[in-house]
Amino acid sequence: MNQDNIFEAVWSAILDYFINLSAAENYTMLIIISAAVLFIILERLYPYTDGQKILREGFFDDLALYTIAQSYILGILIFGYVIGFIDNSTQLSRLKLFADVPIWIQLVFFTITHDIYIYWMHRWQHKNKYLWRIHEAHHSPRKVDWLSGSRSHALEITINQTIEFLPIVLLGSPVEVIAYKGAISAVWGMYIHSNINVKTGKLQRVINGPEMHRWHHSTGKGRNRNFATKFAIWDWMFNTAYFPDFKPDVYGLKTYFPNHYIMQTLYAFRRFGSPKKTVSKKKIPYRQTTT
Repeated sequence: MNQDNIFEAVWSAILDYFINLSAAENYTMLIIISAAVLFIILERLYPYTDGQKILREGFFDDLALYTIAQSYILGILIFGYVIGFIDNSTQLSRLKLFADVPIWIQLVFFTITHDIYIYWMHRWQHKNKYLWRIHEAHHSPRKVDWLSGSRSHALEITINQTIEFLPIVLLGSPVEVIAYKGAISAVWGMYIHSNINVKTGKLQRVINGPEMHRWHHSTGKGRNRNFATKFAIWDWMFNTAYFPDFKPDVYGLKTYFPNHYIMQTLYAFRRFGSPKKTVSKKKIPYRQTTT
């Protein structure tokens, strides 16, 4: 198969994917795209870190390869094979246990329960050397913005999204719940990483946002704190919150990490005990305050 035929096959598969989307899936796709545009505008108007470019280092990989290509392929793998195999083996979805539960109640239930799981899984990823290997890609961007949160290793996404959506499928929830829950996760992920100078006051003790989560992506003390995604209350409740009155100076990893998608994916499987490469410790020559 030559290059033109490969391109035509890929393009045809993408078109078929969008054509076969349900009304709910098309609606949530529009919500996600609209949210991305809104975050880009707000980052220009109210930047958390001044002077940060839209087309920053790694932008193409994060958008084209992580957000679009990887998400498309993993969606097929997770729903078509992993969840499909488990569902066909157990046939629990045929019981339709949640079929008559109002969609909004299901969304509240699955959002809260999944968020508790993500909090504890996230903490474990920072302590376990094997799980850290598939999580460090997420911490590698040196510029944090609405798109940088999409940089996550394929294996990490496979594990977390299987656990996120498997209960929804097995309990017989309608496709709208899957679509809307996916949209909530996507939009909230963009929000907490966004370069927007948000000040929510006491609400930050309940609802998570860039105020706290950007500290989690710093190279300082906050790196091993602020594990919550949607609800900051878990960090305050379990004493992992870090929220000083100034802003972080440097983001990313303290050690070497490859620049592009394929090498970033393969890098997780390097040998333990191999020599560590350090990165240049360039710091911003001033400390930004929150005022």
